[in-house]
Amino acid sequence: MEESDNQQSEFPLLSFSAISSSSSPSSSSPVARFGSGELRLEGAEDGDEFNGIDIRTAKVFVISPVEAVCIAEGAESGDEDLFSKGVLIQFRKEEESRAFCAAFALWKKEAISQGVQLPNRSLSPAPKSKFDDKIEASSAKMYFHYYGQLLHQQNMLQDYVRTGTYYAALMENRVDFFDRVVVDVGAGSGILSFFAAQAGAKHVYAIEASEMAEYARVLVEGNPFFRERITVIKGKVEEVELPEKADILISEPMGTLLVNERMLESYVIARDRFLVSNGKMFPAVGRIHVAPFSDEYLYVELANKALFWQQQNYFGVDLTPLHGSAFQGYFSQPVVDAFDPRLLVAPAVCHVIDFNTVKEEQLYDINIPLRFTSSVGTRIHGVACWFDVLFNGSSVQRWLTTAPGAPTTHWYQLRCVLAQPIYVMSGQEITGNLHMVAHNAQSYTVYLTLSAKMWGPGAEQGGILQTSSGKLELKEPYYRMSQPQAQAYAVAQEQQPHQLVQPQDIQIQTPDIDSSELFQQQLENACSQLP
Repeated sequence: MEESDNQQSEFPLLSFSAISSSSSPSSSSPVARFGSGELRLEGAEDGDEFNGIDIRTAKVFVISPVEAVCIAEGAESGDEDLFSKGVLIQFRKEEESRAFCAAFALWKKEAISQGVQLPNRSLSPAPKSKFDDKIEASSAKMYFHYYGQLLHQQNMLQDYVRTGTYYAALMENRVDFFDRVVVDVGAGSGILSFFAAQAGAKHVYAIEASEMAEYARVLVEGNPFFRERITVIKGKVEEVELPEKADILISEPMGTLLVNERMLESYVIARDRFLVSNGKMFPAVGRIHVAPFSDEYLYVELANKALFWQQQNYFGVDLTPLHGSAFQGYFSQPVVDAFDPRLLVAPAVCHVIDFNTVKEEQLYDINIPLRFTSSVGTRIHGVACWFDVLFNGSSVQRWLTTAPGAPTTHWYQLRCVLAQPIYVMSGQEITGNLHMVAHNAQSYTVYLTLSAKMWGPGAEQGGILQTSSGKLELKEPYYRMSQPQAQAYAVAQEQQPHQLVQPQDIQIQTPDIDSSELFQQQLENACSQLP
């Protein structure tokens, strides 16, 4: 294995000595070096006894804040491991001990990932991690490449609603962080790690799998006050090892519709691997909100995209056989934008995910039953979705919301548009289901069904008058943020421009109150407070 550029390879020591009475202490300037799959403890007066320790089979045990024991495997006998070398390592200070142990875990993982040398000098494949088992390699490569670029980190840092809410949540709850060990899951640039350190954390382990870990290290080095309290670890949370448990997990694991990119699963895995019993998670709870909407302007926009395929003589070729597939394709893309909350025609329902208790497997398949009562007579074009998360601090509880009408975040909102709208009357019940199934491209396939129950004579007998359904790919959204927003939507509803496809002339009646007041009413009706 070549020496990695992404991991610290050399650590100064106070001393080291064999675990035996006859061993000699190390010289005055001992050092530990990693490289080529080995740990070398240099500076011993008795030669190279501790050179060339195979880190694939060695183990390190922390016995005090500044002491660790490294056991090097000598032989195997049956199911038992026999060890022939043991060395007591003493560090100059606790921070160097932490950094050494974290680096040991990373170098060991990398050595094992290169495969095990067999007698015939061939390599046996390293076992896959849980992440590798469930995520397609090409998807993971693109994902980590994306988040390894500063321009994308800047996009998130400049989301001041997001970043400011995190900062406030941590600063307002210093009592939770003071003198605590914190793990930052998917640390990115490390900004949350800095917040935790500012809030009084004793030490922060910033775990980041992308190349952004290198930039995070540069930031830590460039901020000397935090240098001894933040350790950046490059690797996946499913694979890295830490020298101690965490009192608090912090993370920003939310994707579009909360669950896109499937990082919530890594957050839960980190909880199970690193968090002490009764430890805290920031955030602790997530809620997905779903409400029906009516937006003729959006529906016409999507439908018109497929008109290209209605050409019967495109350079002598009839494209119409593909029009139906193209039409369905445009409606298979969730729409990501910020919309006016007055487009909603019923209060939202919400689905709660408690990060403290949810099992990873429960995030593979999420089913949200839908039941609404329409406030107006109109055409329902689909459902609008947004999410919020709770920072359940001991001093202050704070929500970060992506709701329509609230200050816009880089997540915006998401709408699932049906290719076939359904008609409803005021007071009519709408039922359905939003079913999300995870796949190995780090996203979800979304299955939406909406039905309008029978209205008028015979309704007491039950039955369904009309049903519409759609299948959408959360990984392939239509980003529509540059389209007219807010008041432009209200104008569009009242004054439809000339369209290639004529929409139904149905107005959305709303109470004559301020939109922010209506938004507050909708949120208050959407979900009851958490127990």
